[in-house]
Amino acid sequence: MKILIASTPATGHLNPLLAIGRILMAEGHQVLVLSGSAFRGRIEGISAEFRALSFDADLDPADIHSHAPELKLIPPGPEWLRIAMERIFVDTIPAQSKSLNQVLRDFPADIIIGDDMFFGVLPMLLGPRSKRPPIVLCGTSILHWRRDDKAPHFMGLPPAITKAQREQYAAIAQEQEKLVDLPVARRANLHLAELGVGPLSAPFLDSVVELADSYMQLSVPGFEYPREIPPSVNFVGALPFIPNQAPIPLWARELDGSRKVVLVTQGTVANHDFNLLLAPTLAALAKEPDVLVVATAGGRPVEAIPGPIPANARLASYLPFEWLLPKVDVLVTNGGYGSVNQALSLGIPLVTAGLTEDKADVNARVAWSGVGIDLRSNHPTPQQLRTTIRAVLDQPNYRSNAIMMAAEFAAIDTRSEILRIVNQTANGSVGLRMDKLAIVTQTRVARRH
Repeated sequence: MKILIASTPATGHLNPLLAIGRILMAEGHQVLVLSGSAFRGRIEGISAEFRALSFDADLDPADIHSHAPELKLIPPGPEWLRIAMERIFVDTIPAQSKSLNQVLRDFPADIIIGDDMFFGVLPMLLGPRSKRPPIVLCGTSILHWRRDDKAPHFMGLPPAITKAQREQYAAIAQEQEKLVDLPVARRANLHLAELGVGPLSAPFLDSVVELADSYMQLSVPGFEYPREIPPSVNFVGALPFIPNQAPIPLWARELDGSRKVVLVTQGTVANHDFNLLLAPTLAALAKEPDVLVVATAGGRPVEAIPGPIPANARLASYLPFEWLLPKVDVLVTNGGYGSVNQALSLGIPLVTAGLTEDKADVNARVAWSGVGIDLRSNHPTPQQLRTTIRAVLDQPNYRSNAIMMAAEFAAIDTRSEILRIVNQTANGSVGLRMDKLAIVTQTRVARRH
């Protein structure tokens, strides 16, 4: 088959799609990846064909503020979220749609695979089914689907268990609808109308889940709040690591099991200020003789990490996670969805601290599922971090819950599921989730909570 992969130009969205692309290429399929110019080397590195998004959608992930400079000055909250959604994801719909159509003219794809925030597929999904290839979308973040307790996305709210909570969530949702959801939907529908389709019948984020021919959620049911979801949604587990993305460091032999290993990362997006999480974690554990702290700068130079650097810390710009994660005892993270799921697939408990982008929702699931502690802060103090990390290291329940979650990941044959869904969707039948997986979700939630 000819397979067109369309990715938002951001590491957390592209990397999972490249892992899927490698699986499909190993089966002999021809893969072309449409994304940002900054990722040409990474895409061609897996031997896939590369096409750049047109100028208005070709965002630089290292300088997102050049596209939305207001975000530099606005604190996390409804206004920040609205502007980010409008400028980065809504206003790029026409250019993304144009790029897709241009590619399809000389690469007649049998199927399109995209990430959950590549809204340039909406004009196709809202148009005639006969005039487009089948479309599979991938949940690279929490499942963007309405909740039974009416809680809005991005607020980091756990499932409501009381009437008072449900009433509180309804009030929060009403405010967010007024400040964020309706303005974003209006702007999206204006762009869609100019393209001759629409309007949307579901909330903006939920729309791609509802409209996609198949939807692959890159996690397990036990890490998602229980609720009724569309039958086209499939939980496919953890994607395999893309190997050789970074060299093994010179200090590799020090991870010999003689000390507990704590990995701290701020990912590749919210890593502009290492004083938020990375530096305070180094300070928090500087006097812990039984701990070795490994810090990765997410591609930035290690010199950007503010000092002093403790004697028990080891730094790197990038690290090969396929080598590192099996040696880690606790992951300290601001809540990137991909890294959290990778850690959980190996039974690694977490300490999380992050409120921007989707991180409040990811981290709320960490606390809800019992696999770690969420500090619910963008600015945790060293003392908070030390106390929390020691609790996760020393109290067995967090690792036990993480190991139970890892067993759920292990029960899914991710590669076979991806191939099944792609083949069924390409052949005109949606890839329905397995009933037994839904039953497992209910059983695990009842047992853990």
